[in-house]
Amino acid sequence: MISVPLPRIGTWAAWRDAARALLAARVPPEDIVWDWDGSATELFATDMPPPTTRQAIRVPADFVEMAQWVVWHKDPQRFARLYALLWRLRLDKGIMADRADPDLARLRQMEKAVHRCKHKMRAFVRFRDLRSDGPRRSFAAWFEPTHHTVEPCAPFFARRFADMDWMIVTPDVTAKFTDGALTFHEGREKPDLPEDAAEALWGTYFKNIFNPARLKISAMTSEMPKKYWKNLPEAQYIPDLIATAEARVREMAETAPTLEPARVARIHAQLQEVPQPASWNLLTAGLAGCTRCPLHGPATQVVPGAGPHGAALMIVGEQPGDQEDLAGTPFVGPAGQLFDQLAARAGFDRSAAYVTNAVKHFKFKEGAKRRLHVNPNASEVSHCKFWLDTERTLLRPRLTLALGATAMGALTGDAKAVMKRRGTIEDTPHGPVLITLHPSALLRMPPAARPEAEAAMIADLQLAVQTLAAFAPPMDQRRAGM
Repeated sequence: MISVPLPRIGTWAAWRDAARALLAARVPPEDIVWDWDGSATELFATDMPPPTTRQAIRVPADFVEMAQWVVWHKDPQRFARLYALLWRLRLDKGIMADRADPDLARLRQMEKAVHRCKHKMRAFVRFRDLRSDGPRRSFAAWFEPTHHTVEPCAPFFARRFADMDWMIVTPDVTAKFTDGALTFHEGREKPDLPEDAAEALWGTYFKNIFNPARLKISAMTSEMPKKYWKNLPEAQYIPDLIATAEARVREMAETAPTLEPARVARIHAQLQEVPQPASWNLLTAGLAGCTRCPLHGPATQVVPGAGPHGAALMIVGEQPGDQEDLAGTPFVGPAGQLFDQLAARAGFDRSAAYVTNAVKHFKFKEGAKRRLHVNPNASEVSHCKFWLDTERTLLRPRLTLALGATAMGALTGDAKAVMKRRGTIEDTPHGPVLITLHPSALLRMPPAARPEAEAAMIADLQLAVQTLAAFAPPMDQRRAGM
């Protein structure tokens, strides 16, 4: 039997060097007694020294990563288990990937336990101020780890509290950090640490962040085991916080703001509703001061509808263009001029119709030479629908002509499939709506496609004339001038 002494401090490096030498010397696990800190019994004691060969050996990296944590477990057999697996890895390096292997599974459990202990130590160490007069502040803490985790955890505290001197005392090992140097010493009994005024402040903070409505005792004690409570200054408040949690939740519910009655919501809704203008003059005044959407800011002015207030036909476009924005009149730009030409060829006078847009302000972006048109979004169309509905209510047209998808959406509630729906008449609460393309779409077409598109739009306009002639009474025909 070969007895391998392992120190309490520096255990990992000692075991790693010894295992490397033993493996190189082909010493089987059953011939080794691992003597950690003199804990081996006399029954297995031997004077045979371990080999000192430092021949390099190759082992899987994940074994090394696992072993450097397992050596800090409290199980006395941890070193033998590690070496036994290392011995098997000589012949089968695939063991580390076999999660069903019982030896590996046990070592993985031990590794997990050490990691959990490491996490608890990082979370539950509480330093107390020793009030040193030196240039560096000095603190000390008492902790009782489950495993031998002081040495592997100490570098974490050294990085986190590098600007102060500190000492973590445990029954196992004591870690000291003085003037930037980290050293380890034998464990000690619990020292008599001075009172720290900061603990009262910490306790006040802990009580104030405690939410009784979210209390789950099993989850809390799982993450904050009771065995650590005796060294946590805030733990003294936990029993009282748990005992009074139910009453505090009840008090919070009783003092919480109550929901207002349903009739109050209706009153608020009525107060927020803005009545539609009841006359053309009120409509004009309302449009002049409209700020329902951000478009009123950059636009030159609002562009209201134009035409006879008794017109039987209402024509709705998308929004004013650059020239309409400057003139304050709809349909005076290139698209409006094209529409006038096509309307004349279709057989009706556009001046006899009421012309307006779904959006009353010009939306644009600055171009190199002129302002460029930008399509209004759904929110802007929705805000301006208030004015469009007012126009439809005051005008009560026999027929409304929707030019393009934006106008179609504002008038029918659906802006999809304009090409499929063009040339059709759809019923709405404000009367029938005939759908066609916007003349600006024809202006953007290639020259070769323009004649056919213009013919189709003329056919749509002729359908509008025929519809008005078929359904309008004589008085309405006179009003519309058709």
